[in-house]
Amino acid sequence: MSARLLCRSVRPIVSFPRAVRFESVWAGVQAGPPDPILGVTEAFKKDTDPRKINLGVGAYRDGNGKPYVLPSVREAEGHIFAEKLDKEYLPITGLPQFDQLAATLAYGENSAPLKEGRIAATQSISGTGALRIGGEFLARHYPGPKAIYVPTPTWGNHIPIFKNSGFEVKHYAYYDKNTCGLDFEGMVRDLKAAPENSIVLLHACAHNPTGVDPTQEQWRQLAEVMKEKKQFPFFDMAYQGFASGDADRDAYAVRYFVDQGFEIALSQSFAKNMGMYGERTGLFSLVTASPDEKSRVESQLKITVRPMISNPPLHGARIAARILSDPALKGQWLEELRGMSNRIQTMRSTLKNLLVNEYGSKRNWDHITNQIGMFAFLGISPEQVEKLVNEHHVYLTKDGRISVAGITEHNVKHLAESLAKVTA
Repeated sequence: MSARLLCRSVRPIVSFPRAVRFESVWAGVQAGPPDPILGVTEAFKKDTDPRKINLGVGAYRDGNGKPYVLPSVREAEGHIFAEKLDKEYLPITGLPQFDQLAATLAYGENSAPLKEGRIAATQSISGTGALRIGGEFLARHYPGPKAIYVPTPTWGNHIPIFKNSGFEVKHYAYYDKNTCGLDFEGMVRDLKAAPENSIVLLHACAHNPTGVDPTQEQWRQLAEVMKEKKQFPFFDMAYQGFASGDADRDAYAVRYFVDQGFEIALSQSFAKNMGMYGERTGLFSLVTASPDEKSRVESQLKITVRPMISNPPLHGARIAARILSDPALKGQWLEELRGMSNRIQTMRSTLKNLLVNEYGSKRNWDHITNQIGMFAFLGISPEQVEKLVNEHHVYLTKDGRISVAGITEHNVKHLAESLAKVTA
């Protein structure tokens, strides 16, 4: 071998100093508590008993307990796919046609602010995104106290959403554990005691998690109280049309407050009423005093939305807009919506009748049929919930909330029998 080749084949030995082991950057991060709903589902999945029932999931199920895609949604999708539309970015505030149609669904075709061009709106990532946009916008621009009053109890995500937006979260009375109904006197008392100009979060219909709603007369009384206190209503309307089967009836509170001169904030979701859970389609809107004010507010909504998500997703908004703009498809959707609502109401009645007439429960179960929407508060103790889970394989949250959508003709007898036993 030549010296030249020999020189090429020799490689110097390089030694590196042993790496110094640093403590992990994330060593101080504590494990967070598990999500209570997801925890119920995980426990349900691990259970091998054939009688098991999952009443924790907040999503509609058909009569066989299966996920349900509305035929109107399928048909709208078919039209969209056939048109071979592009996938370009939406504007910051979303699909204009969807924004207009969604606002019309909520406020009504005869809404004065809508006709006069006084409603500022932006598409959102479902109802959660609408609430988050609203929280951020109000934290920056609302001239009153930076506190928001929410009902006790309320949807679990309301509290972190508004805390993360910079608000102090306070509470007003809502649910009466003794009657499993509305604590209207307590609600009025607490709103009267709240400072003037306070922001008040109101569930427009199908209160989550209790299923307890004010009557129309009570809504009118609440409007008077809040008008006197100059309070600002922030409506969360996640179940329009799904609650009663009538989209106009479910929007009563929103429309009444607007008619009374309130400049409300509104969060809408199309997850439940169109079954588009994974499409994350929603709207946040504000009633303003004039078209000029609307324009200024919308400019600030854009500034709020841009650093959050840049712009919202396209497909779900196209589906919703197609359904709401096509009279035949809209009529079909409203009929399907009534069908879903009716199935929920039938399951409520069947459960109550079985408890009383077949299993002889002596408790008063009227609240099961008096409550409305996807959820029902059973009015049972944590110990009774534990027995339902461990002894009867019925899965629900610790506060006794069930998703009525999880009840079917196939499992309602097991549920009723189990509930009668643990409450005897």
